[in-house]
Amino acid sequence: MELLLLIFLPLAGAIVTSFIKGGSAKVSALLFSLLSLCVTIGMLTQFKPDASTQFALNYTWIPQLGINFNVGVDGISMITVILTNVLMPLIILASFKHDYKNSNAFYALILFMQTGLILVFVALDAFLFYIGWEAALIPVYFICAMWGGKDRIKVNMKFFVYTIAGSLFMLLGIIYLYLQNPSNNFDINAFYALKLDSYHQGWVFWAFFIAFAIKMPIFPFHTWQPDTYTEAPTTGTMLLSGIMLKMGIYGVVRWLLPIVPQGVNDWACLALILSVIGIVYASIIAFKQKNAKRLVAYSSIGHVGLIAAGIFTLTTQGLQGTMVQMLSHGVNVIGLFFVLDIISSQLKTNKIEELGGLAKVAPQLAITFLIIVLGTVALPGTNGFVGEFLLLYSVYTHNIWMGAIAGLTIIFGAVYMLRMYQRVMLGTTNELTLTFTDIKGTEKIVLYTICVLIVVMGVYPKPILHLSEASVQQLLDQVNQKLTGVN
Repeated sequence: MELLLLIFLPLAGAIVTSFIKGGSAKVSALLFSLLSLCVTIGMLTQFKPDASTQFALNYTWIPQLGINFNVGVDGISMITVILTNVLMPLIILASFKHDYKNSNAFYALILFMQTGLILVFVALDAFLFYIGWEAALIPVYFICAMWGGKDRIKVNMKFFVYTIAGSLFMLLGIIYLYLQNPSNNFDINAFYALKLDSYHQGWVFWAFFIAFAIKMPIFPFHTWQPDTYTEAPTTGTMLLSGIMLKMGIYGVVRWLLPIVPQGVNDWACLALILSVIGIVYASIIAFKQKNAKRLVAYSSIGHVGLIAAGIFTLTTQGLQGTMVQMLSHGVNVIGLFFVLDIISSQLKTNKIEELGGLAKVAPQLAITFLIIVLGTVALPGTNGFVGEFLLLYSVYTHNIWMGAIAGLTIIFGAVYMLRMYQRVMLGTTNELTLTFTDIKGTEKIVLYTICVLIVVMGVYPKPILHLSEASVQQLLDQVNQKLTGVN
């Protein structure tokens, strides 16, 4: 029953919050997100880090079509559940400094999105997975469209078209797999058991890969991302970058690899090349950015490119690095966007050239920002190092030249992130930055929590690795058995 509570508690919160007017709506949303976190902690204390599916529930939903409400959690999905329910309270708390018009609708949409996200990460029925996939998209579309910047309508339409197009490709793939399934259901294990030939696996691969690549995003499916991240309200940007893009990563690991391993094997080289191109391309574009928010957006493309490259090496190190880096990237990127939101809220700008000297007037912000930046550039002892080391190791052992090029993400990232920090925080103050005030209240809570997570995950990553290790190994065994034809 814990899993039902985990899924429907945010939905109940969305309904309740939608009827609450004024500033109490944000308190209601925070309360429900904290309750979801408590449920997650309770599940984590009972979770056994083996390869089994736990807290499983399977109810008949639409028997005529073989659709069941089939959910469960293993080590891989537990990582994404933790990611969602740890970051959601921080994202909501980070929004407390803003007064949003129709705040009850704003926070209800956030909680509704949380329901969709959890459904994606625990669904063991392909139709249910697709419902969660779309349910997570709709709220963030309205959040960006209603509370975004001046170009929000045009930018949001591009985002919507991209994601809907990808979703339709995935739906076609799901329907095809359903038609090939002699059991006439959408059960994930039945899909795993299908024996498609190489040709048809290739087509299914692309149907799913396009949807997942758009969501992550991977080059060249990334063009919606920088504009959307820039025009969306900071809360929307945090939701997109911190949690929602992990839907694509999770989809590749949970659905793509085990269902069409031969298709993955045939096209992995191309997927790797696209991922590595994205790393270099995004890093070069980030160098040229004058807006700090767009710089972080391109930085995110580079980091996700490395995660994708690690996945397609089909190695234990690559998938374990993915698990760790999903958490690390989520924590770091919402920290970066929150710092920039604090700056723009006071100074009404994110242009790097207009800033400078903030460390002199806001030392606490400068220290926390530095810790987040160091985590982002993968300094040893921070959370970013563990995942990136495993990912780079997997790519390097797969192909030395690919590994060398992918390793540029650390070098480039260190240059443009530290250069941004230098220009924003160091140097002399100007007429604009002289009036800046240091962090306080909820800003301190959010940033201090993020900094603690960065250090703790970097110094002691063993619990995260142990949590997913057995499930990752079982998944790779399934993939290898299907590739070698061993049943």
